[in-house]
Amino acid sequence: MDYPKPDDDGDSESCSCSGQAVSPSLYGDARAEIRRRDFAKFLATVGGLTAVASLSAPLASTTQVFERSYEGPIYSDGVALIDENGDRVTETTLAEGEHMTVFPEPRPGIEDAPTLLVRFAESDYSDAIDEGFVVSGYAAFSKICTHAGCLVAEREGNEIVCPCHFGKFDMTDGAAVTGGPPGRPLPQLPITLTSAGELVATGDFDGAIGPGGE
Repeated sequence: MDYPKPDDDGDSESCSCSGQAVSPSLYGDARAEIRRRDFAKFLATVGGLTAVASLSAPLASTTQVFERSYEGPIYSDGVALIDENGDRVTETTLAEGEHMTVFPEPRPGIEDAPTLLVRFAESDYSDAIDEGFVVSGYAAFSKICTHAGCLVAEREGNEIVCPCHFGKFDMTDGAAVTGGPPGRPLPQLPITLTSAGELVATGDFDGAIGPGGE
């Protein structure tokens, strides 16, 4: 009686080419090819989702809105403008044509209130900026877009642009709306210089912060 050899798996379809049996390849049949295509699609999908996720983080930071529970004035007479490190802004902080984000010096109820500080030649400003809103070429505006409350960020010449819906405001024309959906300018902040050469507010913004308001 003949018994199968120990290495005989009974597969009658093994190839006898070159005298050796050849196991089927992983990609040797139609089903494996389909699996390979599906896996490639899966990798492409994962890659796409990863790319979207990587873009969403910086987008979230540019569209962050300013939410405050404190209902009182943000600035008042004598409140100093400070930079992100908490240092007071002085007359020499910016050169003409430069801009930066500043905040009111800490006071009860307010952690921060982003404010756009710009500096141009005083002759560059239009009559839309009243006396008392420009000092030594400096002017200050709320950074909260009056359309949807996003933070204005991008700079295009004399204009500042909101990244959410591309509202544009001319900083030399009292932050007047020059494009997009905002219905009113960015509120202005009256400012002056102290005897020590530091920029301080002389009152609060001249309009409502963010969406709404007149």
